[in-house]
Amino acid sequence: MARFLRPLLRGTTYTRLLHLWVPMLITSVWIFISPETPYAPALMLIPVGLIPAVRIGEGVQAQLLLTPGQQDPGISVAPSGSWRDRGRTVLWLEARMALGWVTTFACVWLPVITFQLIEIARGRVPDDVWVLKEASPSGWYAWLAPFPLIALYGAIVGLGKVATSTARVLLGPSRAERLAALEERTEQLLERNRIARELHDSIGHALTVAVVQAGAARAAGDPEFTERALGAIEETGRAALEDLERVLGVLREAERPVSSRPTLVDADRLWESARASGAKVDAEVTGPLETVSGPVSREGYRILQEALTNVLRHAGSVPVRVRIRVADGTLDLEVRNPLTAAISGPGRGSGLRGIRERAALLGGRAQTGPDEGDWQVHAELPLG
Repeated sequence: MARFLRPLLRGTTYTRLLHLWVPMLITSVWIFISPETPYAPALMLIPVGLIPAVRIGEGVQAQLLLTPGQQDPGISVAPSGSWRDRGRTVLWLEARMALGWVTTFACVWLPVITFQLIEIARGRVPDDVWVLKEASPSGWYAWLAPFPLIALYGAIVGLGKVATSTARVLLGPSRAERLAALEERTEQLLERNRIARELHDSIGHALTVAVVQAGAARAAGDPEFTERALGAIEETGRAALEDLERVLGVLREAERPVSSRPTLVDADRLWESARASGAKVDAEVTGPLETVSGPVSREGYRILQEALTNVLRHAGSVPVRVRIRVADGTLDLEVRNPLTAAISGPGRGSGLRGIRERAALLGGRAQTGPDEGDWQVHAELPLG
């Protein structure tokens, strides 16, 4: 019983009833103007529904009254973008008018029938309700009085659900809107993935350098070396804080440009950071780095950063050969270091996986793994 009566305690039941009543306001006014043509408002809705902006108003009303509080009601609030959308809007207006007529009839006549049944039970037979004109006064009619009210309750709840389902079908997002929403969602996921990689590469590199420098200074026991190590840790930490500030700025301001992120032109600081950590970096750059487009240059920088971070983390102070080549419409990046016992097979960590993902997003490819006694990270990125 409590479950049956639960809709009476929901505000949605009454907001939906209000939504069903609204079209009858226009009809009620029109009946005073021309009672012989009560169907005229339904005909007027056809050209009205063809106006693109009408779909916005209907969508807003449907969201507020049919699906209040729902995060994703499945009802669009955009103007009609095609004739198909306009046709759906017209169908919705006609369906809403029809449901309003049924709701108004139920709300008026079912309570009247209940009242008249009670009157018949008291010995008064009505002459204005055709279904009860032939009734004979009897106390048994009092037992029938609740049934029209139960029917009214079912009509209100049921018609509200029908109106909501119809609105989702006729006012729901069009195929173009769904595609646009999917593209926006995809862009958001890609942006989150990019930010996660930014944090992993930048902060991971800084922490790796700091750990390696601190360990080397502690083992060396040389004040001069310790001073250099602390300086390198300080410089790397400041660079990581700058990168972190850039990433947080992107999170705070969706429209903020990404041009302030480091590019391959700034790759010198990667060599210096790695050398300060004890690695012997042999860097060779061929071709004009300044001509590489921003997205490719930024992602190339991050690939090198992650590759050098993995060298410091897993191989330590070893010779590292870095080659950057810009030619024939391709950016070629290669980082090689002697293969140590700590690296025994193809990399499956998030860092190496991130390198391959970065390359794939730009339409290129990346290989990581052993090669002729060395550990190699090799990426080829298209420039155009």
